[in-house]
Amino acid sequence: MVQQENLLPKINKQQLPKHIAIIMDGNGRWAEEKGQERLYGHFHGVESVRDIVEGAAELGVQYLTLYAFSTENWDRPRQEVDGLMSLLVDTIHKEVPILNKNNIRLHVIGNLDMLPEFAAKELAEALDLTQKNTGLNLIMALSYSSRWELVNAVKNIGIDVKDGKIDPSTINADTLEQYLSTSEFPDPELMIRTSGEYRISNFLLYQLAYAELYFTNTRWPDFRKENLYEAIINYQSRERRFGKTGHQIQV
Repeated sequence: MVQQENLLPKINKQQLPKHIAIIMDGNGRWAEEKGQERLYGHFHGVESVRDIVEGAAELGVQYLTLYAFSTENWDRPRQEVDGLMSLLVDTIHKEVPILNKNNIRLHVIGNLDMLPEFAAKELAEALDLTQKNTGLNLIMALSYSSRWELVNAVKNIGIDVKDGKIDPSTINADTLEQYLSTSEFPDPELMIRTSGEYRISNFLLYQLAYAELYFTNTRWPDFRKENLYEAIINYQSRERRFGKTGHQIQV
């Protein structure tokens, strides 16, 4: 394993990605490889969340979005879904004091109407208790999918056009962005996916247009600060051109 002390000094604190998004993949496979039920992997994945949130806050990253549960995940076996919801509530209840201690503000994006009442209640309390914090913005993508988000945005734009609040001829990219779940956050500059899968999986499709993508074979329960540092160092080695040529960027 790459050693943390060898990587941290290599990070340029002046060129950190302002917003990092992570697809936390591999909990179930990690558990199955150990002969355990899938929920065992999700339970240990919480330890990785703590470590990565702490690492991002220590570095000075301003926004961290974690893909915790997709709208498609509701189709998983009932036992796993129920277990995930219970784990979510238990984790939020335990972590709020730590978030406040570290000045971390919690946000949530997704179709929260699909959450069971007990989970929605715990989540609402956590959002309220951390809303005055001014450090790292921790964004949980929960019951989220990008296609749901885009369809929802288009519906709401249509409603406002019908009500005369928007002139259709003025609609542009900025208009759409104002109706997305992420309207108050900058787009991610670095997207990390664990567990060796090379796809976006319906995650922030619009927002990741110019993000640098980083894929690692490490399962999420094994992902720690040194793995985050490695991804950031890789990000800092890339030339971000945004459609321009390398020469234009250098000038």
